[in-house]
Amino acid sequence: MKLNEIRDNKGAHYKAKRVGRGIGSGKGKTSARGGKGQTARSGVAINGFEGGQTPLHRRLPKRGFRNTEFQKDLHVVNLGRIQAAIESGRLKAEGTIDAAALIAAGLLRRVGDGVRLLAKGEIKTKLTIEVVGASKAAIEAVEKLGGKVILPPVKEEAAAA
Repeated sequence: MKLNEIRDNKGAHYKAKRVGRGIGSGKGKTSARGGKGQTARSGVAINGFEGGQTPLHRRLPKRGFRNTEFQKDLHVVNLGRIQAAIESGRLKAEGTIDAAALIAAGLLRRVGDGVRLLAKGEIKTKLTIEVVGASKAAIEAVEKLGGKVILPPVKEEAAAA
C-alpha cells in the first residue's frame, strides 16, 4: 500500500449538500431554511420555544424542592472495589480501613462529609471498616466473614424522628 492509494472507507466521507446554488439544484433561494426570520439566520438557539404556545416547562406545575443546604456529601465505596484493592496490594486488610486508607489506596479522591459503604460486588476477606454510613446488605456481607463495620453513634434526636 502506498500513501497515494489510501482512501476513506466506503460511506465514511459525507458529501456536504451545496446550498444556495440556484433554484434548479433544489437547495437554492432560501437554502432549505424556510422563509425569513430568526430561524433563517445563523446562531439560532431558541430552546423550549414552541412558536408562541406556552412552552412545556411553563405549562407544568412547580413541585417540591431540593434541600441542598443540609444535604450530606457522602462518597460511595462498594465492597467489590475494596476487595479488588486488597487483591492488587493497594489496600491492607489488617487493621481498620478508614477514609484516609481509601484515599491512599486510590479508591476515593476526597472524603467530603464521609464514606458510605454499599454491597455491590463480593468480598472474600475479613475486614474492619470505619465509615459514616453503610447499607444493611454491606454490613451483613462484612459480618458474615467475621469482620466489623464501625458506624458513628446515632444522635437521639434523629433516632426519635
